Amino acid sequence: MTRIATIRKRADFVAANRGIRVARPGFVLLVNRDRAPVAEAGMRFGVTVTKKIGNAVVRNRMKRRFRALLREALPQAGIAGADHVMIGREGGVERDFALLRDELAVALSRAAEGKGDPPRKRNGPRKNPERAHHGRGKGNAPRKPPQ
Repeated sequence: MTRIATIRKRADFVAANRGIRVARPGFVLLVNRDRAPVAEAGMRFGVTVTKKIGNAVVRNRMKRRFRALLREALPQAGIAGADHVMIGREGGVERDFALLRDELAVALSRAAEGKGDPPRKRNGPRKNPERAHHGRGKGNAPRKPPQ
C-alpha cells in the first residue's frame, strides 16, 4: 500500500480552495491539481473541521473518520499529484460510515471528471465604494473634527 502524504501547512489548505469543489451532505471535497511540483508527484490529503461543528471530541471523531475514508479511497480513486482536502459539514459525524464511503467515491469520480460544483458566492466589492466603512467608529457617521 502506498503511503499518502498529509497536508500540514495552512498555505496548502488555502491553495486547495482554488481547485475543484464537490459538496456532499456530510463533507466538502476540495481537489487542487495545480500545486507546485514536488520531488515525488504523490497524492496528499488534509482534513479540516471547524468549531461550528461541535466540541473537540466531536471534531476529532469526525477527523478520524475522514482520515480513515481517505486512506481507504485515495489509492484507487484519488487523483495523482493532487491535493485532496475534506471539510466537515454539520451532519457528517452522525452519518453512516458506509454512506460517507459511497459519497466520497462519487465526489472523487466527479472531481476526476472535472465536474465540480459552481463556485461559492463571495461578497464582492460594494456598489458604492464611497459608502464603505473604513473604521470610523460605530456606523457610517463621519468623525467629529478635532478641536
